[in-house]
Amino acid sequence: MGPRRWLAAAVLMCLVVLCCGRELKTKHAPIYDPALARTLAEYTSAVYTADLTQLFAWTCERCGDLTEGFEVIELIVDVKNCLQAYVGFARDMNAVIVVFRGTQENSFAIQYLPNVKGAKWEAFQIKYMSIQNWIEDLFWKQLDLDYPGMPEAKVHSGFYSAYHNTTLRDGVVSGIQKTREVYGNIPIMVTGHSMGGAMASFCALDLVVNFGLNGVTLMTFGQPRIGNAVFASNFKEHLPNAVRVTNAHDIVPHLPPYYRYFPQKTYHHFPREVWIHNVGLGSFVYSIEEICDGSGEDPTCSRSVSGNSVQDHIHYLGISMHAESTGHCRIVTDDITLQYKMDPAGNIVFSKQPGLSVDELHSAQ
Repeated sequence: MGPRRWLAAAVLMCLVVLCCGRELKTKHAPIYDPALARTLAEYTSAVYTADLTQLFAWTCERCGDLTEGFEVIELIVDVKNCLQAYVGFARDMNAVIVVFRGTQENSFAIQYLPNVKGAKWEAFQIKYMSIQNWIEDLFWKQLDLDYPGMPEAKVHSGFYSAYHNTTLRDGVVSGIQKTREVYGNIPIMVTGHSMGGAMASFCALDLVVNFGLNGVTLMTFGQPRIGNAVFASNFKEHLPNAVRVTNAHDIVPHLPPYYRYFPQKTYHHFPREVWIHNVGLGSFVYSIEEICDGSGEDPTCSRSVSGNSVQDHIHYLGISMHAESTGHCRIVTDDITLQYKMDPAGNIVFSKQPGLSVDELHSAQ
């Protein structure tokens, strides 16, 4: 190896050491656990499975590896609003896992793909706009958060309503209660990607503030901003170890936009961000997971880049975060004997008693 390569390698190692040196720790455990992040990313990826039967039985293609042996207790599908979440028990971690699905970005490109010359470019435009518009259409629609002890906290009305004013909240809370009744007062880990990360954040805060539950942790992937600076401050107080994982130039964490000249009105991320990105010189490239400062808007992390990539949004830690379904909000089941409840609006809840396998559930029926 020549002198220049040795110098490049030395500089790269210094960069890595400096970045890793920013890792802050709580009294009991590191703020960010890479192994846990990958496990929760796999749980988050699984929620995009098209076949609900496979997801509920945990036999889907994405339902393995670090999540092997997971037991789904409640699977909630809000058909009207195209929302989905599931709750279950992770035996290896002895924890309740709550996962919210994000938008099905890839479905737009396929459903509306015109059969004309130049279709590929138009498909990309539709995909890009589907991500940006579902946030920016509601940019100015903030509402006062009516949680106790949070005056002047304002939140994004669309994301707040997606969790609070649909079937998801009741279904998730019911699943958590059922799981804890059987497995004890075990920790609750809440996660989600994209818009699912926004709903997961409201869920975690709701469980702590309004239900008084303990042992709640939160880790999201590629989530947008959901409230103002006052909200972010209150959020940090109640969930001090929450983690938002962002990836390289992912567009969604940059939305809705942050305007530092309007601190009372602008949207503001809550901490703690962990920014995954590459560093290197020449042919030496190294991916790092950088733990950012406690402001929620660290200018040296994802805010230091343009944030214009859809590709960086749908892949986290090498794991796919896009939907399998080729149709908008497509719902697939291949087992007509699977027990589920449907309300008059067409919303579906797959549910079973904790500790009972799907085969045992069928036998009981």
